Amino acid sequence: MQYRVLVACSLVLCTSLAFGQGEANSLEGVPAKERILVGGGLGLGFSNVQDFVSVSPEVSYRITARLMAGTGFSYRYTNYKYYRPSIKLHDYGVNPFLRFIVYKQIFIHAETEVLNYEFPRSPSETVRKNFTSFLAGVGLFQPAGGRANFYIMALYNLSYQNPIPGTYSAYDSPLVIRAAFLFGDLGL
Repeated sequence: MQYRVLVACSLVLCTSLAFGQGEANSLEGVPAKERILVGGGLGLGFSNVQDFVSVSPEVSYRITARLMAGTGFSYRYTNYKYYRPSIKLHDYGVNPFLRFIVYKQIFIHAETEVLNYEFPRSPSETVRKNFTSFLAGVGLFQPAGGRANFYIMALYNLSYQNPIPGTYSAYDSPLVIRAAFLFGDLGL
């Protein structure tokens, strides 16, 4: 319940900051299709213990010159090889977010993530659980030529709880680091 209050406060704060910037923050006259940004990240890992592939596309819309709202999607395939036969797991989620550019390339980010996560319980059984998390943090955009941008951000999972023995958690830590590309005009 506490994270819902934090989400509401974050939304009000970001919106107030964005609209309080006056004409310098306005995108009046900019066509809607030029306000859309797309991108995402890709993760690959291969070892003798496990393999994983993750895909996390995102789409966002610039509400003002400094405020954008969007959603990301995530999918991860994991093959745990230490079991015979190996265990293949599929995780997926969605994360609506707000980003506000505070100064030049520095931004703050807040999101609610809904994640459906699968855990191996034994070589023949898995457990699937839903997790809802509120994450907030700071990031940095780095132009990568033309309309391409790279970003990295550090988020803190405000909903994180240390799992007690016998329970499951989608995260090992409340700190979440993400990096991805974003294509479109950020106005930086």
